[in-house]
Amino acid sequence: MKSTDLYVGETRKRSAGPLRLVLLLVLLVALAWVAVATLRVGPAPEIAVEPALPGIGPATPVAVTLEAGGRGLGPWRVELVQGDAVTPVAQNEVEPPSAWKPWASGSHRAETEIEVGHASIRGLRQGEATLRVVAERASTWLRHPDPAVAEVTLPVRVTPPSIELLSSQHYAVQGGAEAVVYRVGAAAAESGVRSGEAFFPGVQVDGVVDGDGERVALFAVPYDLGSADEIRLVVADDVGNRAELPFLDGFTPRPYAEGTIGLDDAFMARVVPAIADRTPGFQTRGSVLEDYLWINRELREQNRAQVAELCAASPPEIPWNRPFVAMPNAAVMSSFATRRTYTHGGEPVDEQFHLGYDLASVKQAEVPAANAGRVVYADYLGIYGNVVMVDHGLGLVSLYGHLSSMAVAVGDGVERGQTVGRTGVTGLSGGDHLHFGLFLRGHAVDPRQWWDGSWIENRVAAKLGDGWAYEQ
Repeated sequence: MKSTDLYVGETRKRSAGPLRLVLLLVLLVALAWVAVATLRVGPAPEIAVEPALPGIGPATPVAVTLEAGGRGLGPWRVELVQGDAVTPVAQNEVEPPSAWKPWASGSHRAETEIEVGHASIRGLRQGEATLRVVAERASTWLRHPDPAVAEVTLPVRVTPPSIELLSSQHYAVQGGAEAVVYRVGAAAAESGVRSGEAFFPGVQVDGVVDGDGERVALFAVPYDLGSADEIRLVVADDVGNRAELPFLDGFTPRPYAEGTIGLDDAFMARVVPAIADRTPGFQTRGSVLEDYLWINRELREQNRAQVAELCAASPPEIPWNRPFVAMPNAAVMSSFATRRTYTHGGEPVDEQFHLGYDLASVKQAEVPAANAGRVVYADYLGIYGNVVMVDHGLGLVSLYGHLSSMAVAVGDGVERGQTVGRTGVTGLSGGDHLHFGLFLRGHAVDPRQWWDGSWIENRVAAKLGDGWAYEQ
């Protein structure tokens, strides 16, 4: 054999070694790829089903969340099961990446909000139903694992609680108040009077109405409410089933009065800085007029919201049994629900409703509590200046504004006629007087009804019966 043949043979052997190694690596990679594509199924998704209500009513919101690692989520669906009936509610046909693409990653999280209830699902009946979420796992050409399933079983309620009117003689006056006594069924979670956009809850008053579902509600008829059709007794259960009952025997509209207030620079220069100094975060709008208008609009609404918050905590009790009293020997400077037009330089610049009575006698006159109750506020309050507020129960709260001094503190019990402060010129006051307001659950009502002992006897005491010893 020639030496050249030996050289060529050795060269071929040396070059064949790396080639076999490369082929082996390729084969191993291919086998691994095939193994992954054959065996790599997705992990079972984690499923959370969170109903917003304790049962299924007309439209129960439900939050559904799905999470999956690995290749991500596969198709999923939500269905409601009751007996043999299966109703599709929601679905998503998302597909995970192919098992032949191990480098790819799909969607790992899905969130959806759905509603289930007898308003949208025909044939749903009283009893129980199961909300089921089925989530397919990422599969391969050979392996098809069972889907992940989560179920929540809930009671189904299709009828609202009962409501029965017990009292009579309900006559609503625009801007005024009324009382109603009624009975609700055991399933009732909330009940009361819807008056326009406002809601006045009915409460059980120990010793006054029977505890077996009987409720009493004092409610306001907003000064801008236009029709008796907007006043209803309502009841609802804890899953949203509602019933309404008209109950008024009469409705009297009462047009509001009109008034004009001229704004002069000296007045604004006096009241604006004083209010600004007592209003945290106040920022000037550039001129005394713009600052005044912000106070008259935005701060007024903030103050009313604070009053409403205080009224909401009123206890279900009646600590008084005599008519309300007004400040004695006082002239009425402005009455309830007067629509005031504010002018500056002869031009209208604002419009607001005056939701109370302005009463004036002498400077720093004593201000009596309108009736027995408990002090829930005694401090500065924006447009009202120094304010005392007295809670009389059932959401009824009296407000005494523009005081020069206060004679009571929060938490004090007061008697009818007890001095709570003295009149003054604090807040948006042009002269020494008392701003007296009455609120039901934060909604202003005309005090004249509550100053009238006969009105209280006929409209409130007669409906409560012997459980409340009213003295006119």
